[in-house]
Amino acid sequence: MPLRCASDDPPLPWTPRNARRYARSVRWRSNRYDELGGRLLQKRRFRRTTDSSHDSPIAPNIVARDFAPATANEVWAGDVTYIATGEGWGYLAILLDLHSRRVVGWALSATNDTQLALAALRRAVASRHCIPAGLVHHTDRGSPYASADYRAALDAYGMTASMSRRGDCWDNAVSESFFATLRAELVDHENYATRRAAEKAIGDYIDRFYNVERLHSFLDYVSPIEFELRLTSPRLRHSQLCPPRRGRISRGGRVR
Repeated sequence: MPLRCASDDPPLPWTPRNARRYARSVRWRSNRYDELGGRLLQKRRFRRTTDSSHDSPIAPNIVARDFAPATANEVWAGDVTYIATGEGWGYLAILLDLHSRRVVGWALSATNDTQLALAALRRAVASRHCIPAGLVHHTDRGSPYASADYRAALDAYGMTASMSRRGDCWDNAVSESFFATLRAELVDHENYATRRAAEKAIGDYIDRFYNVERLHSFLDYVSPIEFELRLTSPRLRHSQLCPPRRGRISRGGRVR
């Protein structure tokens, strides 16, 4: 099946409702264009942050490039990228629900470590309140995701780990595509004085624009949240209403 990435943007089916949604999306990009003094919002290549040189266990590639699960909370995909700031590098970890392309969890830190990955995971679980047992959690082979603490957290949440093949970015193409879009529309055109400034700007982009307003060809030209509301499944409804699991995950990834 050909890959369809979240950044694809072919012509929109022109209905009055889509016209209004598209206008808001274009207005945001136009404002960014003006703020940048007329520089085009173009995608740039970026270095990888994966350290797969470790002896931790590697999960099988369960997803196998099937990036279109039938329901929400069936497959989440995660990755990490770097962000330049005046204080030095920051690292952004994200988790996407592949059903809707919604960013369900994210975190930014000065270090690319297990704590960063756990922070994004905790935010994702909190955003869904609770998740069905067996949710597939797909990432690359980076050491944070393969660490004992992270694997313990996945076990505690009832998630099943899946990992890309070594050195194959296409096995996690949707996460890579999100980072390319984030850079094209925001990060590559900013000079963040601090990591806190980067965190605020990226948080606003994700929570106020990308999840809520940005149109996706993969989703029939609606935003991730609107797509979820249109096609709310019993599983997603349960995840929004059911009580949280007993116990909680400590900063080290253990249940307590």
